[in-house]
Amino acid sequence: MISIPKEMKDQMIGRIQSYFEEERDEEIGELGADLLLDIFMKELGPYYYNQGIADAKALVEERWGSVEEDIEALKRSTGGGRYR
Repeated sequence: MISIPKEMKDQMIGRIQSYFEEERDEEIGELGADLLLDIFMKELGPYYYNQGIADAKALVEERWGSVEEDIEALKRSTGGGRYR
């Protein structure tokens, strides 16, 4: 499981608590929200991680195509010279 900074985890726990209060009209304590966050990270985190990897791969492939085009544009003509 990934490690996140305490400040970020505290914010996420607060958002879970707010969600339960605002959307479900329920109260969830800090411990409950922390456990729920751990479950989400363990069970759902890999899906988001893998999608991030796929997105990064697509971006690198797109950029690499652009680099290849730029490199090809640097080639010099080899035909039509004075000495054939």
